[in-house]
Amino acid sequence: MKKDTHPDYHIIDVKMTDGTVVQMKSTWGSEGDTLALDIDPSAHPAWTGGNQKLMDTGGRVSKFKNKYEGLGF
Repeated sequence: MKKDTHPDYHIIDVKMTDGTVVQMKSTWGSEGDTLALDIDPSAHPAWTGGNQKLMDTGGRVSKFKNKYEGLGF
């Protein structure tokens, strides 16, 4: 392997939205820096299954539902 082609990994503190701090290796910042997250797995609807409604007025979803109405979707 060539020298100096890989980034320097070091330990940083990652502060979650609920205030907890997790240590992990990263190439971000320098040793001991703190990265504060705005969105993390404990707060984002993609991971928590949050209340998300599908808004569609006469578009693709409505066409799909009308086309396959008798199949129980």
